[in-house]
Amino acid sequence: QVPPVESGGGLAQAGGSLRLSCRASGRAFSSYGVGWFRQAPGKDHEFVAAMTWSGLSTYYADSVKGRFTISRNSAKNTAYLQMNSLKPEDTAIYYCAERTNVRGTWYEPQGFGSWGQGTQVTVSS
Repeated sequence: QVPPVESGGGLAQAGGSLRLSCRASGRAFSSYGVGWFRQAPGKDHEFVAAMTWSGLSTYYADSVKGRFTISRNSAKNTAYLQMNSLKPEDTAIYYCAERTNVRGTWYEPQGFGSWGQGTQVTVSS
C-alpha cells in the first residue's frame, strides 16, 4: 500500500511551535492507529507519540509529554503532531507510521508497518 506522507516540518526557534501532518493518500489509515517516531543524526529511531485510531488511547514519550499532542481527523485521513515549547534536542527527522499489527508495544517500531519518508524538524537555540 502507498505509505503515508508527512508535511509541516521546518525551522523553529526554541520555545516555538510546529504542527506536523501525516496523510494517507486515497485510503483510510490503519484501524489500529498511528504513531510518530523521530531520528536525530547518529541516533536510533525514537518513539515520540502514538494513538489508537478510535482516539481512545494516546501514548507519549516522557521527553515530549506535556509539550506534544497527537491527534487525527478521520474525515481527512490525516494525523497530526502539534509540537509546542520546542527544544533544540527535538531536532530530528520525524516519521509518521501506521500501526499495522499487534507486535510489540505502542512504544516500539515493530508494530508499525507503513512508514512515511520523514520530515525534517530543526529547532535553533
